[in-house]
Amino acid sequence: MTPPTPGWQLQDIHLRRGASDIFCGLNLRLDEPRIALIGHNGAGKSSLLRLLVGLDEPRQGQLLWAGEPARGGQTRPAARRLAGLMFQNPDDQIIFPTVQEELQLSWQSAYGGERKAAREGVLEFLRQRGLQAWAPRAVGTLSQGERQWVCWLAMLLAAPRVLLLDEPYASLDLPGQLRLAADVHRCPQQVILSTHVLAPVLDFPRVIWLESGRVRADGPGRDICPAYEADARAAFGAARGS
Repeated sequence: MTPPTPGWQLQDIHLRRGASDIFCGLNLRLDEPRIALIGHNGAGKSSLLRLLVGLDEPRQGQLLWAGEPARGGQTRPAARRLAGLMFQNPDDQIIFPTVQEELQLSWQSAYGGERKAAREGVLEFLRQRGLQAWAPRAVGTLSQGERQWVCWLAMLLAAPRVLLLDEPYASLDLPGQLRLAADVHRCPQQVILSTHVLAPVLDFPRVIWLESGRVRADGPGRDICPAYEADARAAFGAARGS
């Protein structure tokens, strides 16, 4: 029997938060190496990422990775971390007071070992990226975009099999967006991200347009992004004219 292709399957997913239904019978396969989620606020983009990493549990339905149940961001019984989530707000993610300490946590979660090895590994990682001066910096002195970049570096060091990014471009200036897009292009893991910034995902093989917890359109970025923008412009024009 041929083993299933590695990837996500969402089968009849029902998710409710408070008094609101987020998903009602959502079915998706997520196999492509690069997938973007687009749509208005409240469409379900962040909720889908939270489901994949295990922060939310569906009331009904099943989440699978490579045909096996996935819970809490990992498959059972595998102990290796399957998915990691980079939050939209870096202050929801960063724990330690300095960049060095924050990145050492990710290093040790991926490689284990003693603190000295983690410290040296992080310094070498920053040196290779021309960021060695960041190591002793206090997180509180960093801009929003710089803190977001620290979160991205932490994700790379932790090295989960799937990188989930919630609005990763929102706090970055244009050079930062270009650097992150280049990093996303190079990394070997599957990347699934939500975004309101469409330019970095135009060349993605798959973009999913969510609307009120349902898939409105699904296809290559070059097709879906312009359709979404045209729809948003038309709705804005209609609202102005009413």
